[in-house]
Amino acid sequence: MRKRVRKAVFPVAGLGTRFLPATKANPKEMLPVVDKPLVQYAAEEAIAAGIEVLVFITGRNKRAIPDHFDKAYELEVELEQRGKQQQLEMVQNILPKGVTCVYIRQSEALGLGHAVLCAEAVIGDEPFAVILADDLISNDDGANCLQQMVAQYDAHGGSVVGVQRVPYEHTDRYGIVSVEDMQQRLGRLKGIVEKPAPDKAPSNLGVVGRYILSPAIFRILKNVKPGAGGEIQLTDAIAELLAVEPVFAYEFEGQRYDCGDKLGYLQATVEFALKHPELGEAFAEYLSSFSKQLKAVV
Repeated sequence: MRKRVRKAVFPVAGLGTRFLPATKANPKEMLPVVDKPLVQYAAEEAIAAGIEVLVFITGRNKRAIPDHFDKAYELEVELEQRGKQQQLEMVQNILPKGVTCVYIRQSEALGLGHAVLCAEAVIGDEPFAVILADDLISNDDGANCLQQMVAQYDAHGGSVVGVQRVPYEHTDRYGIVSVEDMQQRLGRLKGIVEKPAPDKAPSNLGVVGRYILSPAIFRILKNVKPGAGGEIQLTDAIAELLAVEPVFAYEFEGQRYDCGDKLGYLQATVEFALKHPELGEAFAEYLSSFSKQLKAVV
């Protein structure tokens, strides 16, 4: 019987240099989109997909992440004494019961592949998910991205990488896959290359921050040679994994926001604010009014 995907790895050790000085002392994964940090959106997506163990690969100056998911006794007592029941429940329910958090320190910034390898002792011989919190993905019409990918894994086995179609002029920003028999958003990988120039890209299917991986990836990561930037690239390991077992590309349904980029982060903030149950209507009115002012100036 195929093992269930019940663990997820969150590589959160990056320095967030594109958001300096905001990330000088604050992890980029703790940047808020309206009223929740990016890492909480990622954790909620995983939990909704059936993940029970959240494995965070952390680095220096990342204490805010475990603090966010930990119990805050002083805050809870203060909220209770002031009768702020709604806020108290919000703080207490960041993680549901039965979900475990594990924190592992990545001592050196040696790439995404190395960050994933750091989780081997916790993952063991199980299939597992990898979620990059920078990639905020929403789907208002159905299952979230990881739920969709878990369903594909349950149906077909193998490893699954989440992909989306990107402009050909942007292929040098992504791992790009070539596939065979791309049907109903799913295709078997023939190859994967890291950040190819547009004239060298095998397709415009770019890998984004969602993976379901076989534990066989760990053996490969231990032996893969450093790639682009002298780092251990997860893309290179997946390319070698193709030789021993099937890997699938899944073109997920939903809207992706690249929150590692300032413009993508601002777009996410605006669109999530418009959907917010408390703020949406008032924010839409503000944007409408501001748009009229902007047109008058232009």
